Amino acid sequence: MAQETAPERSMEARVGRDKQRYGPSGERLVSGVVPLTPDRTLVLLIQSSARKGWVLPKGGWETDENTAQDAACREAWEEAGIECAIERDLGTIEEQRSSAQIMKNPAAPRAAYRFFEVRVVEEKESWPESHKRDRRWMSYKQARECLKERPELLEALERSNVKR
Repeated sequence: MAQETAPERSMEARVGRDKQRYGPSGERLVSGVVPLTPDRTLVLLIQSSARKGWVLPKGGWETDENTAQDAACREAWEEAGIECAIERDLGTIEEQRSSAQIMKNPAAPRAAYRFFEVRVVEEKESWPESHKRDRRWMSYKQARECLKERPELLEALERSNVKR
């Protein structure tokens, strides 16, 4: 059954990692979404805030959130300005960066990603990170090309039911 997000959302994005959850091996627990149109022909990507290019909405699962689904829907709101309904759990995707890549950016420690396929219920005109992120609906082929440098995000796209 689809899970609807909370109707009222803060216009303030969370910052910092003081409430970040970590797994048994010290990995950062990250929740994200693969937002699809109802007919599953398009996926919504957002501009990365840290690098150039496009990514899926995702971020840390925090200690005041009961489930990874709650965190994923909050991230979808903060980063993409969407209210969404979870359609399917896409499972956990392990970190795919090499140890050398992780060492180059200590601010981004090893992570375990949990993605959910979601149906977009509503796109808002204004959202917490609208000043620094754009969003764009893309075909599978376009999204695949945009995510080719991010194997964990590409894996989430591949696990989804987006029409190829």
